[in-house]
Amino acid sequence: MAKRVHQPREDAEFDFILGMSRVPVLAYFIGTWPKAIEPCRAMDLVVGGIADEYTGRLTVVRTDITRCPVATERYGVTGAPSYVLLKAGAVVAHGTGLMTIAEVRKFLDGHL
Repeated sequence: MAKRVHQPREDAEFDFILGMSRVPVLAYFIGTWPKAIEPCRAMDLVVGGIADEYTGRLTVVRTDITRCPVATERYGVTGAPSYVLLKAGAVVAHGTGLMTIAEVRKFLDGHL
């Protein structure tokens, strides 16, 4: 995972990161159950690349669903991997599943 990706250990830390961000936030939700592990690992590389590419324009937060259940529920996340793009705390886009880096760019660029 890229150094520019935040990985909160709990909901309070997730909320702190969101509150401190001066740019839009991509909350990338991952799961640790057997069916979610491989797709989430595959997306780690894509999301890490996005974090590097969008440095200064986007804060990326890799969020473990089991460690941040309040955030997971707040944003209606029901599966992993899932993506929630937030601007000034408001949800502007929501996505799920495996994506190529080009698809993630398209997902972001329409809203940044």
